[in-house]
Amino acid sequence: MAELELEKIVGSEYVFDHPTFLDEYAEDLSFNPRIKPKGIVRPANTDEVQRIIQWANKTQTPLIPISSGPPHFRGDTVPGIDGAIIVDLSRMKRIIRIDPKNKIAMIEPGVTYGELQSELAKHRLCAYMPLLPRRSKSVIGSTLEREPIIRPSHHWDSTDPFLCAEVIFGTGDKFRTGEASGPDTVEEQWEMGRFQMNPFGHSHIDFQRLISGAQGTIGMVTWATLKCSYLSEISRALLVPSENIEPLLELGYLFTRFRLSGALFILNGLNLACLLTHEPDEINKLRNLFPSWILFTSFEGYGILPKEKVEFEETDFRMMAQSCHLHPQDQIFGVKADDLLKLLSRPSTEPYWKMRFKGGFQDLFFLTTLDKTPRFIHTISNLSSLYGFPSEEIGVYIQPIVQGTSCHCEFNLYFNPNQINEIEGTKKFILEASKEIANHGGFFSRPYGGWKEVAYSKARGTLAMQKKIKQIFDPNGILNPGKLCF
Repeated sequence: MAELELEKIVGSEYVFDHPTFLDEYAEDLSFNPRIKPKGIVRPANTDEVQRIIQWANKTQTPLIPISSGPPHFRGDTVPGIDGAIIVDLSRMKRIIRIDPKNKIAMIEPGVTYGELQSELAKHRLCAYMPLLPRRSKSVIGSTLEREPIIRPSHHWDSTDPFLCAEVIFGTGDKFRTGEASGPDTVEEQWEMGRFQMNPFGHSHIDFQRLISGAQGTIGMVTWATLKCSYLSEISRALLVPSENIEPLLELGYLFTRFRLSGALFILNGLNLACLLTHEPDEINKLRNLFPSWILFTSFEGYGILPKEKVEFEETDFRMMAQSCHLHPQDQIFGVKADDLLKLLSRPSTEPYWKMRFKGGFQDLFFLTTLDKTPRFIHTISNLSSLYGFPSEEIGVYIQPIVQGTSCHCEFNLYFNPNQINEIEGTKKFILEASKEIANHGGFFSRPYGGWKEVAYSKARGTLAMQKKIKQIFDPNGILNPGKLCF
């Protein structure tokens, strides 16, 4: 009966209930329990999404929204309960509008980074990218998850580059956030010279933050506008090696304080090797050559006098590095900084870079400030010894965000997914590590899987507030139940 109703909405060719298809969505690469969905539906437009949500309210059917393609990693796409329908938004691939003057793209949730970058390049623009996303990653999905972009001086708010959106709430009501909220249609707004740039609505309620980071538990976004950047006419990149992380952190603060415009992040040697090569033996060979820590930065030339812009930014950066007793280099052990910069402008090649070392991984990430990251690194190192997780198989990625006022700190725990002992060891380690991180002040702004209980145990007020918001915007609890605190 459910399949017949959904076929009336999207067509029979876009409703799937064959066991082979269902098995693909029953689990991912996380440690979440395997639960097979009841079916899969792939809508083509906003109207179909709205009708699906209205149908789900009538039938009390749980819906799990997905916009990225496989592989999935964090358990947010696996049903939390039996009887759920997967709503796969990957058919919705329109790049609705690109506004070169205001540097804005309006896109649907099925658009991936590779697709968006190709179209933006025709307008001399580029997307704000996270660190080498997988090829199947939805741009809107990444933005809603608040994955950090690698250009911290262009990151003014935790939700950047997310601007306005059209969302179907769990009630089945369609709503446009921010400047897009109306009362006119978006087409009429374009005629009046409005471009869906401002994420704050007329009532000054920031509805954007209700859906950001909510893992599809409040509503489904059917299009969004995103900030873009000018495509560089000329660019340069440098690698800054160091055996100690503290000088690199000091340099990171200087970079963001003086608003240098390019990319900046810090990796340990293992993660840099994973970015650059594909085979485990090659990764080991490279990581043994690399220093313990490497800061990557770039200088982007666009607008008036692009060549001069790159030259003065690089000169300023080298002076900053010198004051920190650091020595920027064009290349390290044959690895050219400019070659890495080219890699960062597009999605990861296959296999996804975090799967290259041992085949499996688990991420543990949270927000803190740059100056506190050594404490967390020390904590993870001590725990790895205590719980028998090899410290040499832990990648580290530190990304300044929001103008350098805070940072995304990420530990990548690599393991062999075919070895039961490694799986069990990783499960135990990540649970204990998340507790210690929370005890030391790390903030889990994006609670997934086992961190969920740890995160909410430290925020009872937030827990109560989010439950009230859920009751308002999804009173029947049909959207991704069980993923957060409800």
